[in-house]
Amino acid sequence: MSIRKKLLVCIPLLVLLMSSVSFFLFESGKNVQESYHLMMNRILLYKEVSYEVGENMRSMNRFIMQVDADSFPEVEKHLTAVQQLRQELDGLETIGGSDLPLVNYRNIIDTFLEQVETMIGKIDDQDSNTLAGAYIEAEKTERFIREEAQGLVDIELDQYKPIYQEIMSTTEKLNQLGSLLVVTVAALSIILAVWLSSSITGPIRRLVATAKQISKGRMDTKAPESINNDEISILCRAFNGMIDNIQSLMAENISSLEKDRLVKELELKMLQSQINPHFLFNTLNSIAKLAYIEGATRTSDLTVSVSRLLRYNLQKLDQAVPLREEVENVTEYINIQRARFRDRISFVMDIDERALEGMIPCLTLQPILENAFVHGIEQMEEGAELKLTIGYVDEGVGIEIRDNGVGMSKETVMLLLESFRDESPRFGGKGQSTGLGTHNVFKRLHLFFDGEQSIEIDSIEGKGTAVLFKLPYRT
Repeated sequence: MSIRKKLLVCIPLLVLLMSSVSFFLFESGKNVQESYHLMMNRILLYKEVSYEVGENMRSMNRFIMQVDADSFPEVEKHLTAVQQLRQELDGLETIGGSDLPLVNYRNIIDTFLEQVETMIGKIDDQDSNTLAGAYIEAEKTERFIREEAQGLVDIELDQYKPIYQEIMSTTEKLNQLGSLLVVTVAALSIILAVWLSSSITGPIRRLVATAKQISKGRMDTKAPESINNDEISILCRAFNGMIDNIQSLMAENISSLEKDRLVKELELKMLQSQINPHFLFNTLNSIAKLAYIEGATRTSDLTVSVSRLLRYNLQKLDQAVPLREEVENVTEYINIQRARFRDRISFVMDIDERALEGMIPCLTLQPILENAFVHGIEQMEEGAELKLTIGYVDEGVGIEIRDNGVGMSKETVMLLLESFRDESPRFGGKGQSTGLGTHNVFKRLHLFFDGEQSIEIDSIEGKGTAVLFKLPYRT
Protein backbone atom coordinates (compact mmCIF):
# COMPACT_ATOMS: atom_id res chain seq x y z
CA MET A 1 0.00 0.00 0.00
CA SER A 2 1.37 3.42 -0.94
CA ILE A 3 2.01 6.12 1.66
CA ARG A 4 -0.73 8.24 0.16
CA LYS A 5 -3.26 5.41 0.55
CA LYS A 6 -2.13 4.80 4.13
CA LEU A 7 -2.71 8.42 5.01
CA LEU A 8 -6.05 8.49 3.19
CA VAL A 9 -7.20 5.40 5.13
CA CYS A 10 -5.77 6.01 8.62
CA ILE A 11 -6.54 9.69 9.09
CA PRO A 12 -10.23 9.50 8.00
CA LEU A 13 -10.58 6.32 10.09
CA LEU A 14 -9.32 8.10 13.22
CA VAL A 15 -11.56 11.07 12.53
CA LEU A 16 -14.55 8.76 11.98
CA LEU A 17 -13.93 6.91 15.24
CA MET A 18 -13.63 10.10 17.27
CA SER A 19 -16.69 11.56 15.55
CA SER A 20 -18.72 8.42 16.27
CA VAL A 21 -17.86 8.47 19.97
CA SER A 22 -18.65 12.19 20.18
CA PHE A 23 -21.96 11.71 18.38
CA PHE A 24 -22.91 8.78 20.66
CA LEU A 25 -22.19 10.79 23.79
CA PHE A 26 -24.04 13.78 22.39
CA GLU A 27 -27.15 11.74 21.54
CA SER A 28 -27.14 10.08 24.96
CA GLY A 29 -26.95 13.44 26.74
CA LYS A 30 -29.60 14.81 24.42
CA ASN A 31 -32.09 12.06 25.39
CA VAL A 32 -31.50 12.71 29.09
CA GLN A 33 -31.93 16.43 28.56
CA GLU A 34 -35.20 15.91 26.70
CA SER A 35 -36.58 13.79 29.57
CA TYR A 36 -35.64 16.44 32.12
CA HIS A 37 -37.01 19.16 29.89
CA LEU A 38 -40.38 17.46 29.53
CA MET A 39 -40.81 16.95 33.27
CA MET A 40 -39.63 20.44 34.23
CA ASN A 41 -41.87 22.12 31.65
CA ARG A 42 -44.99 20.51 33.16
CA ILE A 43 -44.01 21.42 36.74
CA LEU A 44 -43.03 24.97 35.75
CA LEU A 45 -46.36 25.36 33.95
CA TYR A 46 -48.25 24.48 37.16
CA LYS A 47 -46.10 26.89 39.17
CA GLU A 48 -46.57 29.67 36.64
CA VAL A 49 -50.38 29.23 36.70
CA SER A 50 -50.36 29.55 40.50
CA TYR A 51 -48.18 32.63 40.30
CA GLU A 52 -50.32 34.41 37.66
CA VAL A 53 -53.57 33.57 39.52
CA GLY A 54 -52.12 35.05 42.74
CA GLU A 55 -50.94 38.18 40.96
CA ASN A 56 -54.33 38.54 39.35
CA MET A 57 -56.02 38.43 42.77
CA ARG A 58 -53.63 41.01 44.25
CA SER A 59 -54.17 43.43 41.36
CA MET A 60 -57.97 42.84 41.61
CA ASN A 61 -57.79 43.65 45.33
CA ARG A 62 -56.12 46.98 44.64
CA PHE A 63 -58.65 47.75 41.95
CA ILE A 64 -61.74 46.94 44.07
CA MET A 65 -60.68 48.13 47.49
CA GLN A 66 -58.88 51.31 46.42
CA VAL A 67 -61.05 51.98 43.35
CA ASP A 68 -57.82 52.78 41.52
CA ALA A 69 -58.47 53.00 37.77
CA ASP A 70 -54.73 52.93 37.02
CA SER A 71 -54.46 49.38 38.39
CA PHE A 72 -57.05 47.97 35.95
CA PRO A 73 -54.50 47.35 33.13
CA GLU A 74 -52.54 45.24 35.59
CA VAL A 75 -55.68 43.15 36.19
CA GLU A 76 -56.14 42.61 32.46
CA LYS A 77 -52.47 41.76 31.99
CA HIS A 78 -52.50 38.92 34.56
CA LEU A 79 -55.93 37.75 33.41
CA THR A 80 -54.63 37.42 29.85
CA ALA A 81 -51.56 35.51 31.13
CA VAL A 82 -53.84 33.06 33.01
CA GLN A 83 -55.94 32.52 29.85
CA GLN A 84 -52.81 31.76 27.78
CA LEU A 85 -51.55 29.30 30.39
CA ARG A 86 -54.99 27.66 30.41
CA GLN A 87 -54.63 27.06 26.67
CA GLU A 88 -51.21 25.47 27.19
CA LEU A 89 -52.76 23.08 29.71
CA ASP A 90 -54.97 21.72 26.93
CA GLY A 91 -51.86 20.47 25.18
CA LEU A 92 -50.57 18.44 28.12
CA GLU A 93 -50.90 14.68 27.98
CA THR A 94 -52.52 12.72 30.82
CA ILE A 95 -50.14 11.43 33.43
CA GLY A 96 -50.57 8.29 35.48
CA GLY A 97 -53.50 5.95 35.08
CA SER A 98 -56.28 8.61 35.30
CA ASP A 99 -56.80 12.00 33.71
CA LEU A 100 -59.16 13.19 36.49
CA PRO A 101 -56.63 15.38 38.41
CA LEU A 102 -55.65 17.28 35.28
CA VAL A 103 -59.32 17.69 34.25
CA ASN A 104 -60.25 19.03 37.72
CA TYR A 105 -57.32 21.44 37.55
CA ARG A 106 -58.48 22.80 34.21
CA ASN A 107 -62.07 23.16 35.48
CA ILE A 108 -61.00 25.07 38.57
CA ILE A 109 -59.00 27.49 36.42
CA ASP A 110 -62.03 27.93 34.15
CA THR A 111 -64.16 28.72 37.27
CA PHE A 112 -61.59 31.26 38.41
CA LEU A 113 -61.56 32.97 35.01
CA GLU A 114 -65.39 33.17 35.02
CA GLN A 115 -65.39 34.66 38.53
CA VAL A 116 -62.83 37.32 37.64
CA GLU A 117 -64.55 38.21 34.39
CA THR A 118 -67.91 38.46 36.21
CA MET A 119 -66.44 40.82 38.82
CA ILE A 120 -64.95 43.01 36.12
CA GLY A 121 -68.18 43.09 34.11
CA LYS A 122 -70.47 44.06 37.02
CA ILE A 123 -68.14 46.15 39.09
CA ASP A 124 -70.17 49.31 38.44
CA ASP A 125 -73.58 47.68 39.22
CA GLN A 126 -72.82 46.05 42.57
CA ASP A 127 -72.27 47.43 45.92
CA SER A 128 -69.12 46.91 47.87
CA ASN A 129 -70.50 44.02 49.98
CA THR A 130 -71.44 42.02 46.89
CA LEU A 131 -68.00 42.61 45.33
CA ALA A 132 -66.34 41.60 48.58
CA GLY A 133 -68.32 38.35 48.60
CA ALA A 134 -67.37 37.65 44.98
CA TYR A 135 -63.73 38.44 45.76
CA ILE A 136 -63.80 36.00 48.70
CA GLU A 137 -65.15 33.25 46.40
CA ALA A 138 -62.47 33.95 43.85
CA GLU A 139 -59.87 33.89 46.62
CA LYS A 140 -61.10 30.44 47.66
CA THR A 141 -60.85 29.28 44.06
CA GLU A 142 -57.27 30.61 43.96
CA ARG A 143 -56.37 28.49 47.02
CA PHE A 144 -57.91 25.46 45.33
CA ILE A 145 -55.79 26.15 42.26
CA ARG A 146 -52.60 26.27 44.36
CA GLU A 147 -53.55 23.08 46.17
CA GLU A 148 -54.40 21.27 42.94
CA ALA A 149 -51.14 22.49 41.37
CA GLN A 150 -49.18 21.12 44.31
CA GLY A 151 -51.07 17.86 44.02
CA LEU A 152 -50.25 17.66 40.30
CA VAL A 153 -46.58 18.37 41.06
CA ASP A 154 -46.57 15.52 43.57
CA ILE A 155 -48.21 13.24 40.99
CA GLU A 156 -45.62 14.29 38.39
CA LEU A 157 -42.78 13.57 40.80
CA ASP A 158 -44.24 10.20 41.75
CA GLN A 159 -44.78 9.38 38.08
CA TYR A 160 -41.25 10.47 37.02
CA LYS A 161 -39.48 8.93 40.01
CA PRO A 162 -38.96 5.48 38.39
CA ILE A 163 -38.28 7.15 35.05
CA TYR A 164 -35.75 9.40 36.75
CA GLN A 165 -34.09 6.42 38.43
CA GLU A 166 -33.98 4.63 35.08
CA ILE A 167 -32.52 7.73 33.42
CA MET A 168 -29.84 8.00 36.09
CA SER A 169 -29.01 4.32 35.76
CA THR A 170 -28.84 4.64 31.97
CA THR A 171 -26.76 7.79 32.27
CA GLU A 172 -24.27 6.02 34.52
CA LYS A 173 -24.01 3.13 32.07
CA LEU A 174 -23.59 5.55 29.19
CA ASN A 175 -20.86 7.37 31.05
CA GLN A 176 -19.02 4.10 31.62
CA LEU A 177 -19.53 3.09 28.00
CA GLY A 178 -18.38 6.53 26.83
CA SER A 179 -15.24 6.30 28.95
CA LEU A 180 -14.55 2.84 27.56
CA LEU A 181 -15.07 4.08 24.00
CA VAL A 182 -12.77 7.05 24.55
CA VAL A 183 -10.02 4.80 25.95
CA THR A 184 -10.51 2.29 23.10
CA VAL A 185 -10.43 4.95 20.40
CA ALA A 186 -7.38 6.57 21.99
CA ALA A 187 -5.60 3.19 22.07
CA LEU A 188 -6.54 2.49 18.43
CA SER A 189 -5.37 5.96 17.44
CA ILE A 190 -2.02 5.44 19.13
CA ILE A 191 -1.62 2.01 17.49
CA LEU A 192 -2.50 3.39 14.05
CA ALA A 193 -0.20 6.41 14.53
CA VAL A 194 2.72 4.18 15.61
CA TRP A 195 2.12 1.78 12.72
CA LEU A 196 1.86 4.59 10.19
CA SER A 197 4.95 6.33 11.56
CA SER A 198 7.05 3.16 11.64
CA SER A 199 5.98 2.14 8.13
CA ILE A 200 7.21 5.50 6.81
CA THR A 201 10.15 6.51 9.00
CA GLY A 202 11.60 2.99 9.46
CA PRO A 203 12.52 2.42 5.77
CA ILE A 204 13.73 6.03 5.53
CA ARG A 205 16.10 5.51 8.48
CA ARG A 206 17.46 2.33 6.88
CA LEU A 207 17.88 4.15 3.57
CA VAL A 208 19.75 7.00 5.30
CA ALA A 209 22.05 4.48 7.01
CA THR A 210 22.79 2.86 3.65
CA ALA A 211 23.53 6.27 2.09
CA LYS A 212 25.99 7.04 4.91
CA GLN A 213 27.79 3.74 4.30
CA ILE A 214 28.03 4.49 0.58
CA SER A 215 29.37 7.98 1.32
CA LYS A 216 32.20 6.27 3.21
CA GLY A 217 33.11 4.29 0.09
CA ARG A 218 31.37 0.98 0.82
CA MET A 219 29.80 0.48 -2.59
CA ASP A 220 28.83 -3.13 -1.78
CA THR A 221 26.14 -1.90 0.63
CA LYS A 222 22.53 -2.31 -0.43
CA ALA A 223 19.38 -0.67 0.91
CA PRO A 224 16.98 -3.23 2.45
CA GLU A 225 14.04 -3.73 0.13
CA SER A 226 10.50 -4.29 1.40
CA ILE A 227 7.78 -6.44 -0.11
CA ASN A 228 5.43 -3.45 0.16
CA ASN A 229 4.84 -1.55 -3.03
CA ASP A 230 4.86 1.91 -1.46
CA GLU A 231 6.96 4.91 -2.45
CA ILE A 232 9.75 4.11 0.04
CA SER A 233 10.12 0.57 -1.34
CA ILE A 234 10.24 1.90 -4.88
CA LEU A 235 12.86 4.43 -3.77
CA CYS A 236 14.96 1.67 -2.15
CA ARG A 237 14.81 -0.45 -5.31
CA ALA A 238 15.76 2.57 -7.44
CA PHE A 239 18.58 3.37 -4.99
CA ASN A 240 19.92 -0.19 -5.26
CA GLY A 241 19.64 0.02 -9.04
CA MET A 242 21.63 3.25 -8.96
CA ILE A 243 24.32 1.55 -6.85
CA ASP A 244 24.50 -1.31 -9.38
CA ASN A 245 24.83 1.19 -12.23
CA ILE A 246 27.58 3.07 -10.37
CA GLN A 247 29.47 -0.17 -9.76
CA SER A 248 29.07 -1.11 -13.43
CA LEU A 249 30.23 2.33 -14.56
CA MET A 250 33.20 2.17 -12.19
CA ALA A 251 34.18 -1.20 -13.63
CA GLU A 252 33.81 0.13 -17.17
CA ASN A 253 35.74 3.25 -16.24
CA ILE A 254 38.61 1.17 -14.82
CA SER A 255 38.64 -0.93 -17.97
CA SER A 256 38.52 2.21 -20.13
CA LEU A 257 41.39 3.79 -18.18
CA GLU A 258 43.44 0.66 -18.70
CA LYS A 259 42.71 0.75 -22.43
CA ASP A 260 43.57 4.46 -22.58
CA ARG A 261 46.84 3.74 -20.83
CA LEU A 262 47.70 1.12 -23.43
CA VAL A 263 46.65 3.46 -26.25
CA LYS A 264 48.81 6.25 -24.86
CA GLU A 265 51.76 3.91 -24.66
CA LEU A 266 51.17 2.88 -28.30
CA GLU A 267 50.82 6.53 -29.36
CA LEU A 268 54.09 7.38 -27.67
CA LYS A 269 55.79 4.56 -29.49
CA MET A 270 54.26 5.65 -32.79
CA LEU A 271 55.19 9.26 -32.12
CA GLN A 272 58.83 8.25 -31.89
CA SER A 273 58.71 7.08 -35.52
CA GLN A 274 56.88 10.12 -36.91
CA ILE A 275 58.30 13.32 -38.35
CA ASN A 276 57.84 16.40 -36.22
CA PRO A 277 55.31 18.68 -37.99
CA HIS A 278 57.38 21.75 -37.18
CA PHE A 279 60.39 20.08 -38.76
CA LEU A 280 58.25 19.36 -41.84
CA PHE A 281 57.02 23.00 -42.03
CA ASN A 282 60.58 24.29 -41.65
CA THR A 283 61.78 21.91 -44.38
CA LEU A 284 59.05 23.07 -46.78
CA ASN A 285 59.89 26.71 -46.06
CA SER A 286 63.57 25.98 -46.72
CA ILE A 287 62.70 24.33 -50.05
CA ALA A 288 60.52 27.33 -50.98
CA LYS A 289 63.33 29.83 -50.21
CA LEU A 290 65.91 27.72 -52.06
CA ALA A 291 63.63 27.50 -55.12
CA TYR A 292 63.14 31.30 -55.01
CA ILE A 293 66.91 31.86 -54.84
CA GLU A 294 67.45 29.55 -57.78
CA GLY A 295 64.77 31.42 -59.78
CA ALA A 296 62.04 28.76 -59.64
CA THR A 297 59.30 31.15 -58.56
CA ARG A 298 56.39 28.85 -59.35
CA THR A 299 58.03 26.01 -57.43
CA SER A 300 58.54 28.33 -54.47
CA ASP A 301 54.91 29.48 -54.52
CA LEU A 302 53.65 25.91 -54.75
CA THR A 303 55.78 24.84 -51.81
CA VAL A 304 54.53 27.75 -49.70
CA SER A 305 50.93 26.83 -50.56
CA VAL A 306 51.51 23.21 -49.55
CA SER A 307 53.10 24.34 -46.26
CA ARG A 308 50.22 26.68 -45.42
CA LEU A 309 47.60 24.11 -46.37
CA LEU A 310 49.24 21.45 -44.24
CA ARG A 311 49.59 23.79 -41.25
CA TYR A 312 45.92 24.83 -41.48
CA ASN A 313 44.71 21.23 -41.80
CA LEU A 314 46.60 20.14 -38.70
CA GLN A 315 44.96 22.63 -36.32
CA LYS A 316 42.12 21.64 -33.98
CA LEU A 317 38.92 20.92 -35.87
CA ASP A 318 36.68 21.95 -32.94
CA GLN A 319 37.73 25.58 -33.27
CA ALA A 320 35.64 28.21 -35.04
CA VAL A 321 37.48 30.51 -37.45
CA PRO A 322 36.49 33.59 -39.46
CA LEU A 323 35.23 32.81 -42.94
CA ARG A 324 38.14 34.88 -44.26
CA GLU A 325 40.64 32.24 -43.04
CA GLU A 326 38.59 29.50 -44.70
CA VAL A 327 38.73 31.43 -47.99
CA GLU A 328 42.50 31.90 -47.65
CA ASN A 329 42.94 28.15 -47.03
CA VAL A 330 40.76 27.35 -50.04
CA THR A 331 42.89 29.73 -52.13
CA GLU A 332 46.03 27.74 -51.23
CA TYR A 333 44.22 24.52 -52.16
CA ILE A 334 43.18 25.99 -55.53
CA ASN A 335 46.77 27.13 -56.20
CA ILE A 336 47.98 23.54 -55.72
CA GLN A 337 45.28 22.16 -58.04
CA ARG A 338 46.11 24.79 -60.66
CA ALA A 339 49.72 23.67 -60.59
CA ARG A 340 48.59 20.09 -61.21
CA PHE A 341 45.98 20.56 -63.93
CA ARG A 342 46.88 23.96 -65.41
CA ASP A 343 44.29 24.94 -68.03
CA ARG A 344 42.11 21.81 -67.74
CA ILE A 345 40.18 23.32 -64.84
CA SER A 346 38.90 26.86 -64.35
CA PHE A 347 38.50 28.18 -60.81
CA VAL A 348 36.19 31.15 -60.21
CA MET A 349 35.71 32.99 -56.88
CA ASP A 350 33.00 35.62 -56.24
CA ILE A 351 33.47 36.93 -52.68
CA ASP A 352 31.51 39.58 -50.75
CA GLU A 353 33.91 41.14 -48.21
CA ARG A 354 31.05 41.92 -45.79
CA ALA A 355 30.47 38.22 -45.13
CA LEU A 356 34.08 37.26 -44.38
CA GLU A 357 34.04 38.25 -40.70
CA GLY A 358 31.37 35.69 -39.81
CA MET A 359 32.51 32.65 -37.80
CA ILE A 360 32.37 29.14 -39.23
CA PRO A 361 33.73 25.71 -38.16
CA CYS A 362 37.29 25.06 -39.22
CA LEU A 363 37.74 23.10 -42.48
CA THR A 364 34.25 23.60 -43.85
CA LEU A 365 34.85 24.77 -47.42
CA GLN A 366 37.90 22.68 -48.43
CA PRO A 367 36.22 19.25 -48.00
CA ILE A 368 33.26 20.39 -50.17
CA LEU A 369 35.60 21.79 -52.87
CA GLU A 370 37.76 18.69 -52.70
CA ASN A 371 34.71 16.44 -53.01
CA ALA A 372 33.51 18.45 -56.04
CA PHE A 373 36.96 18.20 -57.59
CA VAL A 374 37.55 14.47 -56.94
CA HIS A 375 34.05 13.17 -57.73
CA GLY A 376 32.86 15.82 -60.15
CA ILE A 377 35.45 17.28 -62.52
CA GLU A 378 38.77 15.49 -62.03
CA GLN A 379 38.16 13.09 -64.93
CA MET A 380 37.22 15.85 -67.41
CA GLU A 381 39.89 16.51 -70.04
CA GLU A 382 38.79 20.09 -70.67
CA GLY A 383 36.11 22.67 -69.87
CA ALA A 384 35.92 21.82 -66.19
CA GLU A 385 34.81 24.71 -63.96
CA LEU A 386 34.63 25.07 -60.19
CA LYS A 387 33.05 28.20 -58.70
CA LEU A 388 32.93 29.50 -55.11
CA THR A 389 30.39 32.26 -54.34
CA ILE A 390 30.06 33.95 -50.92
CA GLY A 391 27.52 36.69 -50.24
CA TYR A 392 25.85 38.60 -47.37
CA VAL A 393 22.08 37.97 -47.64
CA ASP A 394 19.22 38.59 -45.18
CA GLU A 395 21.59 39.24 -42.25
CA GLY A 396 23.23 35.88 -42.93
CA VAL A 397 25.93 34.33 -45.06
CA GLY A 398 25.17 32.56 -48.34
CA ILE A 399 27.78 30.14 -49.72
CA GLU A 400 27.54 28.31 -53.04
CA ILE A 401 30.06 25.77 -54.40
CA ARG A 402 29.18 24.81 -57.97
CA ASP A 403 30.82 22.54 -60.59
CA ASN A 404 29.87 21.36 -64.07
CA GLY A 405 30.97 17.78 -63.51
CA VAL A 406 29.24 14.41 -63.59
CA GLY A 407 26.56 15.29 -61.00
CA MET A 408 24.78 12.96 -58.57
CA SER A 409 21.60 10.91 -58.47
CA LYS A 410 18.63 11.98 -56.33
CA GLU A 411 19.25 9.02 -53.99
CA THR A 412 22.84 10.18 -53.35
CA VAL A 413 21.63 13.74 -52.72
CA MET A 414 19.07 12.51 -50.19
CA LEU A 415 21.69 10.39 -48.40
CA LEU A 416 24.02 13.39 -48.10
CA LEU A 417 21.29 15.65 -46.76
CA GLU A 418 20.27 13.01 -44.20
CA SER A 419 23.85 12.23 -43.19
CA PHE A 420 24.36 15.04 -40.65
CA ARG A 421 21.47 13.63 -38.55
CA ASP A 422 23.22 10.26 -38.32
CA GLU A 423 24.65 9.58 -34.86
CA SER A 424 27.53 7.49 -36.27
CA PRO A 425 29.91 9.87 -38.06
CA ARG A 426 31.63 8.52 -41.16
CA PHE A 427 34.90 10.09 -42.21
CA GLY A 428 36.87 10.18 -45.31
CA GLY A 429 36.38 9.39 -48.88
CA LYS A 430 38.51 8.58 -51.82
CA GLY A 431 41.07 11.27 -52.54
CA GLN A 432 40.23 13.49 -49.56
CA SER A 433 43.41 14.68 -47.91
CA THR A 434 41.63 16.09 -44.85
CA GLY A 435 39.88 12.84 -43.94
CA LEU A 436 36.57 14.69 -43.53
CA GLY A 437 33.58 13.63 -45.64
CA THR A 438 30.87 15.96 -46.90
CA HIS A 439 28.38 14.47 -44.48
CA ASN A 440 30.78 15.26 -41.61
CA VAL A 441 30.92 18.92 -42.67
CA PHE A 442 27.12 19.05 -42.75
CA LYS A 443 26.92 17.58 -39.26
CA ARG A 444 29.47 20.01 -37.81
CA LEU A 445 27.55 22.95 -39.30
CA HIS A 446 24.32 21.59 -37.81
CA LEU A 447 25.87 21.34 -34.34
CA PHE A 448 27.68 24.70 -34.54
CA PHE A 449 24.60 26.69 -35.61
CA ASP A 450 22.11 24.69 -33.44
CA GLY A 451 20.14 23.59 -36.49
CA GLU A 452 19.53 27.16 -37.69
CA GLN A 453 21.52 26.61 -40.90
CA SER A 454 20.05 25.74 -44.30
CA ILE A 455 21.77 23.19 -46.56
CA GLU A 456 20.65 22.40 -50.10
CA ILE A 457 22.16 20.30 -52.92
CA ASP A 458 21.15 20.94 -56.51
CA SER A 459 22.55 18.22 -58.77
CA ILE A 460 21.72 16.83 -62.22
CA GLU A 461 23.55 13.82 -63.55
CA GLY A 462 25.86 14.81 -66.40
CA LYS A 463 25.42 18.57 -65.80
CA GLY A 464 27.02 19.25 -62.43
CA THR A 465 26.36 19.87 -58.76
CA ALA A 466 25.77 22.94 -56.57
CA VAL A 467 26.01 22.87 -52.76
CA LEU A 468 24.33 25.87 -51.14
CA PHE A 469 24.66 26.97 -47.51
CA LYS A 470 22.69 29.71 -45.76
CA LEU A 471 24.28 30.30 -42.36
CA PRO A 472 23.51 32.69 -39.48
CA TYR A 473 25.99 35.54 -39.21
CA ARG A 474 27.99 35.03 -36.02
CA THR A 475 31.00 36.99 -34.88
